[in-house]
Amino acid sequence: MTVRPQHAASLRIVLADDAVLLREGLVRLLAERGHQVVAAVGDGPALVEAIVTHRPDVSIVDIRMPPSHTDEGLRAAVEARTRVPGAPTLVLSQYVEVSYADDLLADRVGAVGYLLKDRVANIEEFLDALRRVASGATVLDPEIVAQLLVRRRRDDPLAALTPREREVLALMAEGHSNAEIARRLVVSDGAVEKHVRNIFVKLRLTPDETQHRRVLAVLAHLRG
Repeated sequence: MTVRPQHAASLRIVLADDAVLLREGLVRLLAERGHQVVAAVGDGPALVEAIVTHRPDVSIVDIRMPPSHTDEGLRAAVEARTRVPGAPTLVLSQYVEVSYADDLLADRVGAVGYLLKDRVANIEEFLDALRRVASGATVLDPEIVAQLLVRRRRDDPLAALTPREREVLALMAEGHSNAEIARRLVVSDGAVEKHVRNIFVKLRLTPDETQHRRVLAVLAHLRG
């Protein structure tokens, strides 16, 4: 597939949105900016056909389309990218849904974008994202990036530790006993023991073989 440079004045675009007013508004906006909408469709199968037929520089796709108005647009975009590998695609959504971003990024090819529809109101920002996707970049809405980072933190067991528990674990990694940790942190031995128990629970380390759990906790710290 030929990739246009980011500074190219004109893009050939396929547009998929079942909302007629929004679709026609985008067609007019894009035409005014010198771009050519080679197909404007309102459902998933028509989107796939349009991309396969026209091989556009980029496609703009609403995630929610008929018949169920859930993720038909996204699934059609993913299908189109299997039939036209790497077909640049910018999807628009009313809501943040992290799993949609995962689906788009799954093929690891790039040339994808996921923006909230609110971004379209900022015309220059929207057109810049469109050009970047057409040139092969990956463009994610800042809100979606934030949600991805939150989810990664949730998936990371170390993220569940409090700042004090992280301090205790770091000292464990240095080989210090509970008594030495208590001395260094100026807390009681009992407080350190409680922190250590919490660390084991949060890292999902089972209660048999205490010494092994301590080693596994340290390994988790090093990997983190």
